[in-house]
This record gives sequence, C-alpha cells and structure tokens, in this order.
Amino acid sequence: MRKMTKIDIITRPAKLEELKEAMNVIGVTGMTVTQVYGCGLQKGHTEVYRGKEYTINLLPKVKVEIVVCEVPVEKVLEAAKKACHTGQIGDGKIFVYPIENAIRIRTGEEGDIAIMDPSDIK
Repeated sequence: MRKMTKIDIITRPAKLEELKEAMNVIGVTGMTVTQVYGCGLQKGHTEVYRGKEYTINLLPKVKVEIVVCEVPVEKVLEAAKKACHTGQIGDGKIFVYPIENAIRIRTGEEGDIAIMDPSDIK
C-alpha cells in the first residue's frame, strides 16, 4: 500500500475555480469542497446593519479536502499556493496530514486502491 496524504486548503471563495483548475492540470481527480467560516490574522471587520454596528469576525472561506497517493504532495502544495496567492491577508492556510487508511464503501476496497480511479488500476 502506498502512502496516502490528506491536504486541506482553506482559502477565499473567489479562488475556488482557479484552485480546481490547477488541481485538474496536475491530475488530482477528487476533492471535497465545503463552505466554511473562519478568522485568522484578518480578525474580521465591522459592518453597520439598521444603524447598529456589528463586528463580523468569521469570514466566508472555502475548504478543499484532497487525498493523494499518486500525485506528489509537493506538486499539490505548489499548485495550491500559486492558485490561491494574492499577497493579501486572508489568502488562507494549507494543512497536510498522513492518512492511515481509506475504504471505498461500494466495493469494500481498502488502502490506496480505495482513492484511485478504477480505470487507472492495472
């Protein structure tokens, strides 16, 4: 069984299409995308609603989760950094985790085969 790695990319919603295209170019075939809210260095901003001031400290972000075993992790990280970079606070974070196991529920396959495209398996 080959080593599997999970990569979480949290970035601006406006960068999602660019990130998806960058992953497609390097051969990443699967991902999970979630709309999330969070704050880091940005710490939010103040808005006025019906004359009352509110502090909005959770900003909308997207979280893209990718698990790879064939595509090199470094390739994914470089493509993600390039696609999500604006140079401004709020570009996001990337987290990398080792994956112990994966199971394809439909077939019961385990390990790296569970995350691979069945047409790629020889």
